[in-house]
Formats: sequence, C-alpha cells, structure tokens
Amino acid sequence: MRRNASISLLFHSNRINLRSLSSLISPKFISDPSPSYSSPVSAPHLNPCTKNHGLFFKLSRFQANPSRNLETLVEKRPQISSRQRKFKEKSELEEAFESANTVDEMVKAFKDMESTFEERDLGLASLKIGLKLEQEDEDPEKILVYATRALKALDKDDNGKPSLPVAMTLQLLGSVNYSLKRFSDSLGYLNRANRILGQLEESGFSAEGIRPVLHAVQLELANVKTAMGRREEALANLRKCLEIKELTLEKDSRELGKANRDLAEAYVAILNFKDALPFCMQALEIHKKQLGHNSVEVAHDRRLLGVIYSGLEEHQKALEQNELSQKVLKNWGLNSDLLRAEIDAANMQIALGRYDEAISTLKDVVQHTEKDSETQAVVFISMGKVLHNQEKFADAKRCLEIATRIFDKKEAASPVEAAEAYSEISMQYESMNEFETAISLLKRSLALLEKLPQEQHSEGSVSARLGWLLLLTGKVHEAIPYLEGAAETLKESFGSKHFGVGYIYNNLGAAYLELERLQSAAQMFAMAKDIMDVSLGPHHADSIEACQNLAKAYGSLGSYALAIEFQEQVVDAWEGHGSAAEDELREAQRMLEQLKRKAHGKSKIELSMKALPLPHSSTSSKTLQPDIPSSQKHQ
Repeated sequence: MRRNASISLLFHSNRINLRSLSSLISPKFISDPSPSYSSPVSAPHLNPCTKNHGLFFKLSRFQANPSRNLETLVEKRPQISSRQRKFKEKSELEEAFESANTVDEMVKAFKDMESTFEERDLGLASLKIGLKLEQEDEDPEKILVYATRALKALDKDDNGKPSLPVAMTLQLLGSVNYSLKRFSDSLGYLNRANRILGQLEESGFSAEGIRPVLHAVQLELANVKTAMGRREEALANLRKCLEIKELTLEKDSRELGKANRDLAEAYVAILNFKDALPFCMQALEIHKKQLGHNSVEVAHDRRLLGVIYSGLEEHQKALEQNELSQKVLKNWGLNSDLLRAEIDAANMQIALGRYDEAISTLKDVVQHTEKDSETQAVVFISMGKVLHNQEKFADAKRCLEIATRIFDKKEAASPVEAAEAYSEISMQYESMNEFETAISLLKRSLALLEKLPQEQHSEGSVSARLGWLLLLTGKVHEAIPYLEGAAETLKESFGSKHFGVGYIYNNLGAAYLELERLQSAAQMFAMAKDIMDVSLGPHHADSIEACQNLAKAYGSLGSYALAIEFQEQVVDAWEGHGSAAEDELREAQRMLEQLKRKAHGKSKIELSMKALPLPHSSTSSKTLQPDIPSSQKHQ
C-alpha cells in the first residue's frame, strides 16, 4: 500500500521529511500474538512511498541563477551572506544524513548536526535513527536512547496537539519496551499512540496516511496484552488489524489469508473454537486459491482446522483435515511438522474410540523420534491415554512415568512445554483416581507458569483444576485460594463472561457451601449461573447444574421463595431435554417438592409465632450475617 505523501506537508521548510521516516516502520512489528505460536509472522506488503531524497524541503529562492554558467570563469563571484552560508552548511549536513546508508553513517551525521539544528529537527532525526536501528534488530537499549530523545523533542514542539511523528515515536517506544519485557511501560506508550491516531482521524487527517502506523500500533498492543495474559483484550486489537488489512490489501491476498489464520489461532488459544472456525476457513480458501492445494500454508491451515474441529468435538472432521495436512507435509519433507500432525491424529483416533489405530500410529511415530526428546515424551503421554482407555492401567502409568522423567530434565530449557506436559499427565492420573499424584503434578506445572507472565491464561487454568481437585479430596480450605486466584486470572485473560470463569465460580460456591458460608455460596452460584447462561445457554447441562446449586444455597439460607423459583427453572430446563434426561428431571421434581414442603412448614411456624406475646426486651430482629457457619451462630 502506498503511504500518503501528504504526510510531509505537515512540516514547514527546514523540517525532516516523514515520508522517508514512515518507510522505515519495521516488519518486525508484525508478529504473531497467539499464545501457542509465538514466532514472528511475516510483515504485510504495505509498500512505502518512494523515498524523498533530502531531509529538508529545498527552497528554490536560494538556488543560484542557472544563467551564471554561461559567464566567464574570471567573473568574480558575489559575496555569500552569513545567512546563505549557514543555509548551505545545513544543506550539506542534511544531505550527508539523508544519503547515509548505514546506522554508523547516520549516527556520525547526526552528531555533526547537533550544533547546528533545532531540537525539533534533531527529534525527527532521532526518530529516523531509532526506526533504522529497530529495522536492523539492534540493541533495544540503544534504540531506546534515540526514541526517548525523539519523544522529548517532538512532544514539546507539538504543544499537546495530535501529531503523526509523536504517534510514530510512541509506537517505537512501545515496541522497544515490549522487546525489553517492560510490558506496562509498553502498554502506556501504545495506548497513547492509539489515542493520538484516533484524534488525527477525527480531525480529518487522511486515513490512508494513518493506517500503516495504526496497524503497527494495534498489532503491538495485541502482542503486549498477550504477553501480559490479557488475551481477550488482545483479540479486539487483532480484529482491528484484520480490518485495516481488508481495507488496504487485495481481497484474496496471501497476507490477508495469513492474518485470518493468526486471528483463528488467537481464538483457539482462549478455547473459543466456534469463533475461530470462520477465520480459519477463510484463510484456507485464500491460500488454496493463491497457492494451490499442495502448499505448506494450506497444510498449516488444515492442521489448525483439525484442532478447531477437535475442540468442537467433531473428531471425524478433525481427522480428515489432519490426514490432508499430513499428505502435504510429507510431500514437502517437513518431518518435524509431520510428526506433530501424526501425534494429533493419534489423539483424534483416541477420541473416536479407535484405540488400535491410535497405538499403531504412535508406534510408528516413536520410531522416528530421538531418545529422551520432547517429541518422544509427548508420544508416551498419548500412549498412556490410549492404554488407560483400554483399562491397561499399569502400562499406562509406566508410559506416564517415562514422559514425566523426560520433561523433568527439560524444565529449564522448555518451561512452557514441561508445564503443559505435567498438566496433561495430571489429567490422566486424575482419571485413574490417583488424586495425590495428579495434585503434585499440577503444583509442579503451576510453579513453572507463575514465572511466565505471558502464560497467565495457562496459570489460571491449572490453578482452577488444582483447586477443584483439592475440593474433591476434601481439602476445602486449601482449595479456596487456588480457586479465587484462578477466577481473577481467567477474568483478565479470557473476559468476565468466559465459561471457564463460570465453572470456577460454581466450584467456589460448592467450597463455601461446604464451609457453611451460605451467603458467599449463593453469590458464587448466582455469578456462575449468569455467566453460563450467556456463554453456554440456559439449557446446557452445566448451566442447569449452576441453577440447581443456586436453588440449594437459597434453600440452606431459608429463602424458600427464591429457592423454589430457581428450582422451577431447573425442572423446566430438564423437561426441554426430553427422554434423554428422565432421571435428572425426576430428581429435580423431587427437590422442588421438598422445597415446597419446607416452605410450607416454615409458614406454619411463622403463623404460630405471631400468636405468641412479644418479649419485653427491645432487641431488634436478627438478620442472617454473611459467611457465618450455622453451627457457630448460637455459640
């Protein structure tokens, strides 16, 4: 895409030309924000305008008269005024800076300029050097020096008015601080850049001139928020990136296909497979059209599509996409990708109950892995899963022990992979009722993830499972801090209405109920119900369970009118499931009748109490205090 050349008209004569600056927006800014795929992705093909040679606009009134070339050489030259001499000196310095090809040449020319040029001009030159340094992956601390000087000069000169050079400088500072893992500082710079660009757009500044910088800012915001574990927020920035590309690139460009896949991967990272599906399908269609069915990009799209279908529990479709992906990867000789795809296929076969096929697939894969490698350990984890499903528990445990031993040696080099492995192995021990082993592995996983801010979403998920297992094994007091921490972490990562947050609140409600903290239990169950009704629908089995728990909590509080209201909702919801939920419906109806009997009994007691004389004391009526166990109320 061409940058708008009118950007340069923002500056008067003797100012550095931004057209040559904006062409230096680094491709490094376009990087993959998805959690599981952290490698940078290719830069978009946003073609900058032709570089304007000369940092400053030339003023024609200072040019020598061309007719002088026709005069004799012996003619005495006119005396040059000090103003003309100063302008000539600045022009030469400007030309030296603009014609510099390397960073060292630019820095040398910049130092020569410092005694002659105003700070505003030096600020723009600092910005250009900073952009060049980042383009060449120089030391971030070195870039920070020039970017900081540029912001100080440009901010002061613009007097608080929205300015594209200031926005570009803030974007550079955001990018550099992200590289230095100073995520809070990065976020501050990028948010301000985003506000300035919005103000410029509102004031009528050319959208075409703003979009390249806006895209870089939005993508860097997605990177930073992902690194901070705020993935739900990062999605909004990624969607904005895609919108910008759709406005600037051709309809079926390869880069647009890649952008759609990046967004699909980001949705998969927060387990939102439904919203991931259309973006992955769009990426696949674009890449098939542009590159053909046998391209590597198409293979990657199909593998991701297989993951999405697995998440949607459409395992046969997942396996079909995986097999198509494997054919392409095999043709291209991409062995490492092929091995991962084959392991994915084995897990899909397990989900479909095709255990013998899965074992055959895994035996073939393990022959092509290095001894004690991470890939070999992953194979053993999948082998343990299939053996467990075949009820060969001793063999399954041996496989899991081998995998654990391998990852034990990989913790320092691959903490994320080790944490994921421990969590997966823990699930298998849990399914074999080996709860203490499962809890121990989850604690090891959590210890690794707590040191990685970009894995905050995984930390929250592991903490939630750990809390649930502790609750399941009767360690209620130990469970609550893990559940409470998980709720806050996942709200920040996935959003407050994510179904995972609802499950945590439901478990917290059960924990509080166990401790007879009835008001807190009712509050948690109510929050769980609200979230699940939105994310899963009111007739989903888990939503009905949350409603059932809420009715139980209100019943324990003696609030029978509310308890009956929610229990009636439970009955109505199970009736909608038909014959498949006859047992659940029967139990819900029994509990409804029980609540009605208790409510009727309470009414009789209240009527008999009204017939009694009032006590002489003026003690006010007592109300139930929150979180006081009933066993302690009369102590």
